[in-house]
Amino acid sequence: MSTDSVIRNYRRLAPVYDRTFGQVTEAGRRHVARLVKAGGGALLEVGVGTGLALRDYAPSVTVTGIDLSPDMLERAREKVAEERLSNVVALRQMDAGAMDFPAASFDFVVALHILSVVAEPRRVMAEIARVCRPGGMVLIVNHFSREAGVLAHAARLAAPVTRRIGWHSDFRRAEVMGEAGLELVDERPLPPMGMMTFLQFRRRI
Repeated sequence: MSTDSVIRNYRRLAPVYDRTFGQVTEAGRRHVARLVKAGGGALLEVGVGTGLALRDYAPSVTVTGIDLSPDMLERAREKVAEERLSNVVALRQMDAGAMDFPAASFDFVVALHILSVVAEPRRVMAEIARVCRPGGMVLIVNHFSREAGVLAHAARLAAPVTRRIGWHSDFRRAEVMGEAGLELVDERPLPPMGMMTFLQFRRRI
C-alpha cells in the first residue's frame, strides 16, 4: 500500500480509532508499559497513532512518537495537551521505514499493532534495530496469522478484503524475525483470546 493510501485510510479511521480498536489493543499497551516502567529511559513509539499508549508510560520515561498519518498525530497531540503528559517530548510525522534519528538513540523501541499495516515490515524492523541502543529493548505487539487450521484458512480468505483497509490478516510472524541485530528474549499470547502476540527483543551489543 502506498504512503498516500495509508494517509487516506487513517484520515477516515482517526475519528473512530479509539472506540473501535482501543479495547482490543488495551492488553498489549498495558503489558508494554509495565515493562518500560521498570527500566525508564528514552522510548520511541513507532506508529504512535492517536496516542492511546502515551498515558500508560511512567513519567520517568522520555517518549518520542512517530506516525505517517497527520490526522492520527493530531489526536495524539490533543491527548498530550489535555492530560499534560510532559514526558512526551516529540510527536512527529515520519516514515517508519526511513527514520531520521541517529543510530542507537533509544533505550526502548515500541511497535504496537503496526507491523502488519506497513508496506515493508522487514525494512521497518531494520530501522527499529538501528535506532535502538545496544542492550536496549524492542517491544512488539501484533496479530500474526496461524500456520495451519481453521483460523489460518480464514485469515487467507479475509486477506483481500483486509488489505483494502491497510491491514494484513495473513501477516506472518517470520516477517519480524529475521533482523540479525535483535535477539528474541520473550514471546507470549495476549488477550483477546490469544489473538495478539507480544514479542520482546534485545538489541545485540
